[in-house]
Amino acid sequence: MFLLWAISQERLSVPFQSLDGKTSDKFKSPIFLSTCQSALSCASALAYLLLRRKPGQTLSELLGISPSVAYTKTKSNGVGNGNTNGHASARSEHSFSKSLLLRYIQCSLFITFAAPFGFAALSHISYPAMVLAKSCKLVPVMLMNVILYRRAFARHKYVVVALVTVGITMFMGFGGEGAAKHAAKGQSNPALWHSIIGMTYLLINLILDGATNSTQDEIFARYKVSGQQMMLWINLLCTILTSFISILPLPHIPVLHPSQGGETELRNALEFLRTHPSIIYPLAQFALTGALGQLFIFETLQHFGSLTLVTITLTRQWAGAGVVFAGISVEAWVKRRDVHAKRVIHEEEKAKLKSL
Repeated sequence: MFLLWAISQERLSVPFQSLDGKTSDKFKSPIFLSTCQSALSCASALAYLLLRRKPGQTLSELLGISPSVAYTKTKSNGVGNGNTNGHASARSEHSFSKSLLLRYIQCSLFITFAAPFGFAALSHISYPAMVLAKSCKLVPVMLMNVILYRRAFARHKYVVVALVTVGITMFMGFGGEGAAKHAAKGQSNPALWHSIIGMTYLLINLILDGATNSTQDEIFARYKVSGQQMMLWINLLCTILTSFISILPLPHIPVLHPSQGGETELRNALEFLRTHPSIIYPLAQFALTGALGQLFIFETLQHFGSLTLVTITLTRQWAGAGVVFAGISVEAWVKRRDVHAKRVIHEEEKAKLKSL
């Protein structure tokens, strides 16, 4: 599912031909993309919860906002503080709802501002290069868990993360030798600057992703919520947040609001859809595959944690890069076959002329 999502994400970063066929333009509304995906993800999570609803389960229990799912520390005799009156229970319920909601809002903010940087990075670097860089995502995930929540990991996990990161860094470093030589000669290299900008955007995206994953780990550690319940609330808040941002006439802000100053992103996005209808299919594919894929992502996150999830995601990204390379290889093979066929025909015609 996420292989299709990765392909559609790359497709959305290239220019689309206009309806009249005269121009080709890039889609510059990353917040609108996030709104489409989060809205569909919220709907898919709600549908999943309703289909899996247990008999007698209340609405608050179904949505994961019941105080009974809170993680509380009790004494050995099972009594917390001795306050069992209605006022204490009401305060406990209010405190629980508020603290869980704040965690969800925190995740939605990280996700909302991380997505535009990832989308903008594809305008400066290739998808395979993005996959290579994102293979180091284990580092920000572990780092944010330690910095934000003082969480410790087993020693072997630190070793695994270090080995993976060093290996990928060496691989990418050897690939940049040519660019380094051009820089040493003092020559201007636009491709080098594009790579630097793209990698900077990607670094910001990775840091925010690491903060998101570490916060999700913290929610699962403190509250007894399911992956789909978390998916529902985070995507609902993301949809509200991105919808609000998209209707604001913000000034031009690189990455976050690349539209012209004073114009709303929603208006520009809808106008682009009208004048470039070829974007509709990859946009729908991006939102649908992302929504269905998140069901499995949050299930894995709930039971195995963010580090295992990132490891699986990296495997998926490498598979996605393999699909891209396979497509390029097929295209190159077809072109080579056509050239060879034309050469054979040309040689046969030359042989006929010589025989005459």
